Amino acid sequence: MDVREGGLTVEVPGARDGASEGAGDDVFYNPTQELNRDVTVATLRAYRERDDRASSYLDAMAASGIRGVRAAAEGFEVTCADLDEDAVELASENLARNGLDGEAVHRNANALMHESVFDVVDLDPFGTPVPFADAAFANTRDLVCVTATDTAPLCGAHQNSGIRKYSTLPQNTDYHPEMGLRVLLSAMVRTAARYDKAAVPILSHVTRHYARAYLELDARATKADELLEDLGHVYHCEDCLERDHEFGLVAHPPETCPACGSSRTLVAGPLYLGPICDPAFAESVRERVTEEMGEKKRARSMLDTVAGELDTPTHYDQHRLCKLWNRSATGMDEFLGELRDAGYEATRAHYSGTAFKTDATIAEAREATTDGDG
Repeated sequence: MDVREGGLTVEVPGARDGASEGAGDDVFYNPTQELNRDVTVATLRAYRERDDRASSYLDAMAASGIRGVRAAAEGFEVTCADLDEDAVELASENLARNGLDGEAVHRNANALMHESVFDVVDLDPFGTPVPFADAAFANTRDLVCVTATDTAPLCGAHQNSGIRKYSTLPQNTDYHPEMGLRVLLSAMVRTAARYDKAAVPILSHVTRHYARAYLELDARATKADELLEDLGHVYHCEDCLERDHEFGLVAHPPETCPACGSSRTLVAGPLYLGPICDPAFAESVRERVTEEMGEKKRARSMLDTVAGELDTPTHYDQHRLCKLWNRSATGMDEFLGELRDAGYEATRAHYSGTAFKTDATIAEAREATTDGDG
């Protein structure tokens, strides 16, 4: 069947949501990832203005080739790679169908990345990107784009799997989407550092069942060392939901919660605790989300929120706090306005409609805000 996306038409054998229906054995097109691809295109546009040397692009797991086709339409020298011969043929046909230059190759992505150098590499596997990270960071010049769809290991719901895959202790908390993103970023930053490279997150987001990160590479070992200083641990009280963080690879969790005295403290890490984006770059990406994109409204809204998020390592969920406080929730704008009026910083967070960030403690946030029924 034919699908149209970003002003282009590609042929796909079938459409399937990999998150809920699995990868299967056939080549498929995932319509729920259109937002991901729209933001990718806008990011490529913004990044080319940031670094006009970037010209070659590898779609390392091409499937139907839709991501590579859209990159080729932006003027990139595209290579689509896949282990499935049917996928390679389909990607080649879809490039030709749209009158675009590019090649599709039947190759193992790791072997190809070790043998060739690309300006931009895009990893969009089914599940974890970890098996492809070393090859990607070893030879890529400028930008590595990474999607992870194994949210249960990332967020701590399948903790042992998360430890094995990401060499980090994740915890399943009420801010589990951000936990997953910071676990992913931690693993990517540490992998790049093995090659004396800094993988700097210039844009990251969590949407539905995946985490997505755009990592700009700096080949100076001193920059890699500096970025490693943004790794650390989060300490989370299971009773009052207070949390704190500490930079460094060695954890020093408190014996009891300093806010309520509980001994039920979760420790997560090493996590990446630094900024998940460059706000100016996120705004630039938002400006390049154009009318032909099917998810333009959601993409612009999400990028607006990401660019404006307060730079703190974890977010709160307003409804979860209000339930803890045994009160009704007010509207988010009113709630955040009350925090700001009390002298605290407070912003929405893109992880959900009730997610927010603030520099207030739990007790300070409770004191500053009112009951929705009050």
